[in-house]
Amino acid sequence: MAGGGGGQAAPPKQDELMPHPAKDQLPNVSYCITSPPPWPEAILLGFQHYLVMLGTTVLIPTTLVPQMGGGHAKMIQTLLFVAGLNTLTQTLFGTRLPAVIGGSFTFVPTTISIVLAGRYRDILDPQEVKFERIMRGTQGALIVASTLQIVLGFSGLWRNITRFMSPLSAVPLVTLAGFGLYEFGFPLVAKCVEIGLPQLVVLLIFSQISMLNYNDAFWQYIPHLMSGKSHIFDRFAVLFSVVIVWIYAHLLTVGGAYKNKSDATQLIPYPFQWGAPTFDAGEAFAMMVASFVSLVESTGALIAVARYASATPMPPSGVGILFSGIFGTGNGSSLSRFLSKILMSINGSENAGLLGLTRVGSRRVVQISAGFMIFFSILGKFGAVFASIPAPIVAGLYCLFFAYVGSAGLGFLQFCNLNSFRVKFILGFSIFMGLSIPQYFNEYTAIKTYGPVHTKARWWNDMVNVPFSSEAFVGGLLAMFLDVTLRQKDAATRKDRGMHWWDKYRLFKTDTRSEEFYSLPFNLNKFFPSV
Repeated sequence: MAGGGGGQAAPPKQDELMPHPAKDQLPNVSYCITSPPPWPEAILLGFQHYLVMLGTTVLIPTTLVPQMGGGHAKMIQTLLFVAGLNTLTQTLFGTRLPAVIGGSFTFVPTTISIVLAGRYRDILDPQEVKFERIMRGTQGALIVASTLQIVLGFSGLWRNITRFMSPLSAVPLVTLAGFGLYEFGFPLVAKCVEIGLPQLVVLLIFSQISMLNYNDAFWQYIPHLMSGKSHIFDRFAVLFSVVIVWIYAHLLTVGGAYKNKSDATQLIPYPFQWGAPTFDAGEAFAMMVASFVSLVESTGALIAVARYASATPMPPSGVGILFSGIFGTGNGSSLSRFLSKILMSINGSENAGLLGLTRVGSRRVVQISAGFMIFFSILGKFGAVFASIPAPIVAGLYCLFFAYVGSAGLGFLQFCNLNSFRVKFILGFSIFMGLSIPQYFNEYTAIKTYGPVHTKARWWNDMVNVPFSSEAFVGGLLAMFLDVTLRQKDAATRKDRGMHWWDKYRLFKTDTRSEEFYSLPFNLNKFFPSV
């Protein structure tokens, strides 16, 4: 057909019709796990990680301390100190991934059960004494629970279990480790929308500014500093957006919109600072279940961290909960729930999302952030300044970070055959049930103030209710179970699952990059060789 000066478009070339090739390492990462940025940039990036993990660190004591008695400041400082210690230990002698280990909400229900235990109800001593006794009970449960992760990690048992995992079963686990935290995103932003929404908008502008078309005439008025070749604004989007919105929130406060205050002290956390730990068998078993849930969630977060650090996958192992019990954080350690849904965990989801936003997966950056945690935990008055960042600002950050974690999980679909009905069933059913089952448990608890399993034994209630309240735990284990059981042992099925790509990472020796990324410092691999 002729007319209008238009011409027929040229037919697409053959290579343009081909799908994007699968990449076993994420491309376009500015600094991978073994390539640190310059020191000034690394210090600022490390400080960003510190700011991001503060949200969970402050929210945990805010949730627990009012029910326990005592003060927030000491618990916040202890959480920070132990988070820094755990992070350094993990990056040096653990998985060596750039993962921040901080507070996790997975342990909160079990801790609350300890708070409400009958043996503390009749204490007539001052409130501070009751608080210390509860902390000692929590310490004992955490110390016992830590043995589970230590045994699974150091024995290699968990590593052997995760070898049954394929890219197909990793998709629901990693995806729900991010998307499953939707309740901590916009719902918290909306609690103070005049602060939370500006934070979200400003963060999006700064983080995506390098994606804009700078050929438009409007951008000729923008300084060269904001050009697509410079990554200052998108790499430090957290710092810029938090400072801007924090100043804005301060102006609202000065204007009389809000009235708040915070207490600040200075101390150095030390082992058994609350006194000798006490032990209860039921509470210890409940905390062990919470630690196992945290371990599963941490695995998903670590896979996301490895992806954004442009490294090969590696399952977790560690001693983080043991440190939490010894120092008395009132919480366990894993890769954060926000990795789970409250105490200590590899504070992975939000910080893993920050790796995706900055495209910097350097181990050194996270080690620097651990230094900030320890420093500000000791100098409490300085740390209290940053800990006073309004919660809606933190929630605005989570909206973007958890999205990055979820998208890391979706990225593993590139290794699966999406034209297979078996793959479609496992993906759809596990993700749907991973959202639906926890929604039932959480909604039931919100309405009736106790979970669907409700007996006189609180520890038994927690052993059942806590696992089924975790999206990543339910969806990830269900996907792995279906993937392992509903399969035929043939090459076509293995390829549909993506195992042809995953096989080279089942043994570290089969891929030289694994040794490069995860070898221990000081030639310790001679004594603890990879398997």
